[in-house]
Amino acid sequence: MSEVTVSENSSLLMHITMTLSDGSAADSTKVNNKPARVNLGDSSISPAFEQQLLGLKQGDEKEFTLEAKDAFGEVNPENIHYVDRQRFTAETLPEVGAIMTFTAPGGEIPGVIREVNDLAVTVDFNHPLAGQTINFAVEVVEIL
Repeated sequence: MSEVTVSENSSLLMHITMTLSDGSAADSTKVNNKPARVNLGDSSISPAFEQQLLGLKQGDEKEFTLEAKDAFGEVNPENIHYVDRQRFTAETLPEVGAIMTFTAPGGEIPGVIREVNDLAVTVDFNHPLAGQTINFAVEVVEIL
């Protein structure tokens, strides 16, 4: 009986640990011991990430690095918005570095506060890891 390997339309449970190029931790499913479900072929992850998973078997571990364009994308200047400072209340005072939720036509969207001054608040709606080279360490827990 042959072992099942990850193929182009596989679904799998896997642990993913991400670090930045300076070695600092970005995120890990191991923190809460809850592996992520990953579906190949549904455009939910980048083609470059998918390529790194092809051929892996249950229990396999792999480390690889993806440049920004292949990980969470480059920073898109069109995703940086300036919001009138008066739209914030005393209860929702923005602080640089904070992630706040904003209402958009498609629902709610998180934005990172990049700058606050007397007139405007700069909100970055890019993924927080956009523009970063990411080191991945993955472990295939189960191929579904």
